Amino acid sequence: MPGLKPREKVKRAWSSELSYAIGLIATDGCLSSDGRHFDFTSKDVDLIKILLKCLGIKNKICRKISGFSKRYCARVQFGDVVFYNFLLEIGLTPAKSKTMGGIRIPKRYFFDFLRGLFDGDGSFYSYYDPRWKSSFMFYTVFVSASRKHINWLRKKLAQNLKIKGHITYNGHKSVLQLKYAKKESLKIIKKMYYNDEVACLKRKRLKVKKALAETGIRI
Repeated sequence: MPGLKPREKVKRAWSSELSYAIGLIATDGCLSSDGRHFDFTSKDVDLIKILLKCLGIKNKICRKISGFSKRYCARVQFGDVVFYNFLLEIGLTPAKSKTMGGIRIPKRYFFDFLRGLFDGDGSFYSYYDPRWKSSFMFYTVFVSASRKHINWLRKKLAQNLKIKGHITYNGHKSVLQLKYAKKESLKIIKKMYYNDEVACLKRKRLKVKKALAETGIRI
């Protein structure tokens, strides 16, 4: 009816949970061109459950066939004009994959947002380097198809942690990878997992903890 305000489902007060959820949306989320709906698709249904919990909504999780892999993925979709406009205001856009730049996140919640990016599209891997005896290497990696976003992220991490990282392409040269090795990686990990209660993909955190345990480091 005329005069009624659009229904607001998601509370927009800044918090650790909201910032983490925005990180997820910035990776696996998709803003519809209708100015109202957004879609989040992942092969990991647990990630969608965490997203819904952080946003405080209870929408049904469905299944869809991924256009790239032709496999079934989990998916949630909902409409919220106010939240949609909020996402636009902080830097997300429809068809964001190659155009996204910086995201306006309060400084105190930046590493919650970063943890969302990491759980959405990031990766962590470790190995013993055969060139040196007992040399255990590990890397934290963030990926994006947008050069602007990767450059912004690298700059923010340099400002916050005084680290440099390096940028490479994936094998198909379609995605940029921002990589941090060992000492720099550890600085990021400690900031992302600053306590045991933060919202995160538990399996991913466990993988990181097990790898770091090889060097006697606990998080």
